[in-house]
Amino acid sequence: MSRSIMDIAGSVQALDPAASAAAAEHLDRLTKPPGSLGKLESLAVKLAGITGKVQPSFRHRGVVVMAADHGVCEEGISAFPAEVTPQMVLNFLSGGAAVNVLARQAGAEVMCVDVGVNAEINHPGLISRKVRYGTDNMISGPAMSREEAEAAIMAGVEVVEDAIRRGISLFVTGEMGIGNTTASAALMSTFTGIATLETVGRGTGINDERMRHKVLVVERALELNRPDLSDPVDVLAKVGGLEIAGLTGVILGAAAHRCPVVLDGFISGAAALAAQRLAPESVNYMIASHVSQEQGHVYLLKALGLEPMLHLDMRLGEGTGGVLALHLVDAACRIMSEMATFESAGVSTGAETGKEGSETAGEAQG
Repeated sequence: MSRSIMDIAGSVQALDPAASAAAAEHLDRLTKPPGSLGKLESLAVKLAGITGKVQPSFRHRGVVVMAADHGVCEEGISAFPAEVTPQMVLNFLSGGAAVNVLARQAGAEVMCVDVGVNAEINHPGLISRKVRYGTDNMISGPAMSREEAEAAIMAGVEVVEDAIRRGISLFVTGEMGIGNTTASAALMSTFTGIATLETVGRGTGINDERMRHKVLVVERALELNRPDLSDPVDVLAKVGGLEIAGLTGVILGAAAHRCPVVLDGFISGAAALAAQRLAPESVNYMIASHVSQEQGHVYLLKALGLEPMLHLDMRLGEGTGGVLALHLVDAACRIMSEMATFESAGVSTGAETGKEGSETAGEAQG
């Protein structure tokens, strides 16, 4: 490879402080009490810092659905068989999955990437970046080699860069891979030190007995492989997944090119932890769309220092929560570009009448 992962990680820069400050100032001049639009205002400031533009817009956006299989499915940790992964990839490609429906509503392009599905898939719409046919069973040894993990990360970077050349300027993370909540729990426990009892969730909807077994599987994988916390690529290789490594590359690639990346759920969050460890500044380019029902997700977002915008009790994955959050991104952008200022609308700020007058003006608008 002509470029290394550290080259990409090293190119992730801090947000533009001047643009962030200008956006905050503009928001305070709009016809509303300061801060009254809540998270939409903080999102607008963040988008300005990411892009360097006070009034950004994202006409072309893409959902990157990374797909791969997991050898740990041999341990019976999922309610669905591994054959569902390639079947769902074909569903994405035919436009029939939930993420396709929601992406059409949000005006986003779905890009389905085979980075490690354990089957041959031939479709003109598929982006083929297959590193290998699924991971190995991580309770018998590393899920993959270091070189394979690196190749999957760089595949994610390359998908983003290809999309940017086509005009896409905002990315949503999505995934498909039966068994990937197991790998994500192992990654989260390694990166955060949080016990497996709190990081392992029900995934596809397993019962209590299978849930206890899943916890033991993750614990055995961690004991056997002893992933090196100081080396995020080692962690991904030993207990991760090809699609999770691919999403790590998507996040790094987006951040390196100053593009926002909207995180979906728990699996996307595990990739975000890896990206943050590789490039600490990358977290500033991440937008947390929602908090899922997977029990570890709330703790994972806290570890990243991100606040979710939506609480919808979702646990589907695919990028569905991330795509729904695009409507809020659009709302923040339109507030910045279309809402009148006090000066342009000839509206009093209430400064002359003091605090009481300002509050009354706010209530009148509410």
